[in-house]
Amino acid sequence: MSVVNELALAARTAAHLPGARRPCPACRRDEAESVLADRDDGAVVRHGEAVAKAHAPGTDPNGHHARLAVASHPLLVGILLPPLPLDAPDVHGRPVTAWPYGAPVDPEDPDAAPWEAAAVLLARLHRVDAAALPGPLPPMRGPAKVARAIARMESVAGEHPATAVVRRAWDRLPAWARDVTPSPRGATPSPRGETPSPRDALCHGDLHLGQLVRHPAPSGPWLLIDVDDLGVGDPAWDLARPAAWYAAGLLSPQIWQRFLGAYTAEQGPAVPVDGDPWPQLDVPARALTVQTAALSLARAVAERRETDEVDQMMIDACARIVDLPPELEFEPPS
Repeated sequence: MSVVNELALAARTAAHLPGARRPCPACRRDEAESVLADRDDGAVVRHGEAVAKAHAPGTDPNGHHARLAVASHPLLVGILLPPLPLDAPDVHGRPVTAWPYGAPVDPEDPDAAPWEAAAVLLARLHRVDAAALPGPLPPMRGPAKVARAIARMESVAGEHPATAVVRRAWDRLPAWARDVTPSPRGATPSPRGETPSPRDALCHGDLHLGQLVRHPAPSGPWLLIDVDDLGVGDPAWDLARPAAWYAAGLLSPQIWQRFLGAYTAEQGPAVPVDGDPWPQLDVPARALTVQTAALSLARAVAERRETDEVDQMMIDACARIVDLPPELEFEPPS
């Protein structure tokens, strides 16, 4: 049986757990299960008010169970969507979990994108006392994900002319941000040699608008989903993708300021409440620029197409990283 077919059975079981709404709306309408995603790193199938997910092959079981326990913990109520208590077998060696269905961000209505809600949820997540949670929690693996993106680019797009530009931007990152040396535990190193400040926090690890849903659907409060990269580390990495998009010109200054303002108003610890946030964001933002450009190149080559406008903007941002004089390397974008 295929992964999708087995997930359909798991989603149907989850939708019919004790306490679920009865009769099941999907069954009443005789609706077939719908495939929301079918990728190697995550397949998701919906039945009614539940979804089942097959996580990536090779998922570490200890880290996986710790992350699920955190998602179920009372301290995360109103921040993370909690899993459903489904005891499902692995599918083709991939762990399976079940979750309530939540309404995702509408990609056809970018003006309504919940940037402020995302920022508030991140700030609340970062303020949770990680020491009070079940564990041990794995470390935030932002640098490792950047390294994997570079490896994928070089394996798939090694001959592409833009690969060298992305690789040179990667080489400009500090060794710890390239996953070459261990990340500083509990501190972010300052690029100019100042004493580092404590930085450990509970991090989402893969923040983008696809990681928010309204639950209960369709108009409940926004919650964060997808705990596959949840871990403890520098919370600035959770702000790095929108920061990178802002620096590359993909995110307008107005939206960036709305996002950052909502985060600091909620007392998020990744950046100072007042003053310049870029000393904390610079290295993670550059790393996410490299990661995004590398994956964009790999996808373009795999799909046998030219890079599109968004791909090229991230590659151009890598070129600016390469060309930046050392004395300006840690200045915010102009």
